[in-house]
Amino acid sequence: MSLRFRLNLLVTMLSLAFLVAAGVVLVRDTKDSIRERVEAATRVTVQLLDTVIVSSAMNPSLGPTHYVLQDFLRSLGYVRSSRIELYDYANNPLYLSPGSTFKSEVIPPQWFVRLVAPKVETVTRRVRYGVLIVHSSAEGSIREAWSGFRQLMIMGIGFFVLLNLLVYGLLSHALRPVRHILHAINRIEQGDLTTRLERFSLPEFDRIGQSLNQMAVSLDAERQLEQNRQLTQLIQQHIEDERRSLARELHDELGQYVTAIKTFAVAIVNKTKATTPDISANAQTIVAAANHIYDGMHNIIRQLRPAAMDNMGLVETLRDMISGYQAQHPELSIQLHVSGEFQPMGENVNINLYRIVQEAVNNAIKHAHAQCINVHLLLDKDGLRLMICDDGVGMHIDNVDQTKHFGLLGMRERVQALHGQFKVVSQPDAGRGTTLEVRLPIESA
Repeated sequence: MSLRFRLNLLVTMLSLAFLVAAGVVLVRDTKDSIRERVEAATRVTVQLLDTVIVSSAMNPSLGPTHYVLQDFLRSLGYVRSSRIELYDYANNPLYLSPGSTFKSEVIPPQWFVRLVAPKVETVTRRVRYGVLIVHSSAEGSIREAWSGFRQLMIMGIGFFVLLNLLVYGLLSHALRPVRHILHAINRIEQGDLTTRLERFSLPEFDRIGQSLNQMAVSLDAERQLEQNRQLTQLIQQHIEDERRSLARELHDELGQYVTAIKTFAVAIVNKTKATTPDISANAQTIVAAANHIYDGMHNIIRQLRPAAMDNMGLVETLRDMISGYQAQHPELSIQLHVSGEFQPMGENVNINLYRIVQEAVNNAIKHAHAQCINVHLLLDKDGLRLMICDDGVGMHIDNVDQTKHFGLLGMRERVQALHGQFKVVSQPDAGRGTTLEVRLPIESA
């Protein structure tokens, strides 16, 4: 059922209710008017006849009262709203008043007669040698009332039809923008976010159109942002694949060469230790350099791709990373706090959280000059929460262009790619350092 049909139906029902209410009031007023008119006419008629009866009784020379009344009634003729009957002592009719001829061509329906007809009143006067009976009669008044009521009904029906046609036309014109709005919504629903609505003359529809245009702009921006997030995630995935491949190549290729160099150097040391001390010392230097290269290579491999991630999961990998940082910087306090039951999560979530912690701890060590760094990892019914807190010098967030600080930008993009929330809180003036907070929904975690 369309909006136009509903509004037109509502107007129709209200119009009908108004017509019915007006008809009820009009019928009630008509009934009261007829009753008062008939009662007044009956009283006047009875008073007139009583005067004739008294005059006849006081003047016997006029003759018997019933004959005097008979002559008077014949000369009187039709009396409106009254039906007069005169009978002699044998109950033979001497006079019956003629019926009303007023608007005799009008025939009111019986339902109207039942609604407006007043109760018939009868007045009886006994005279010498006869009986006079006066009945109230509303036939003429009812015909007159029906004639006026019928005209009002015709006018009301005509007004009702005209009003509905006018309302239908006005609604058709006023609701014409709705079709354009619905068409635009359907196009947006089908994915065409370039759809825009023109300005409408009605302010309400114009506000709806402008809101719909703004919504389309927001949806288009959101879609582009989602595409950028997917592209960023794809790039990061390729970067991680390249890091994994590079780590494997370093371990398999360079590791073998370093091991071979170390093996040859050890062999030289063993052969020249007793005969040529200089050569043995140089070979020992080569062995030490090979060990240093090997350790440095493993550190690089760990930075490129944490080996524990595939075997022990996120928590143990973070513990291993924090232990490594603590070993490299014994003067600092770097701790990991874990709360909640961590189930196996996807590699994408694991590696992104690992990189965020790695970047945040590096920043705290290099730039914040922190002495204490705490990493909190919590998992509850609301999702996963990661906080990296330090007691460093902090930074003024409002003065930092985060789009030019690639560390913060990279962490933010990683979190947004997982449909999470990223927040930086820092109060350098209060000496509270910096807190990075990451929230991921349960479906992402």
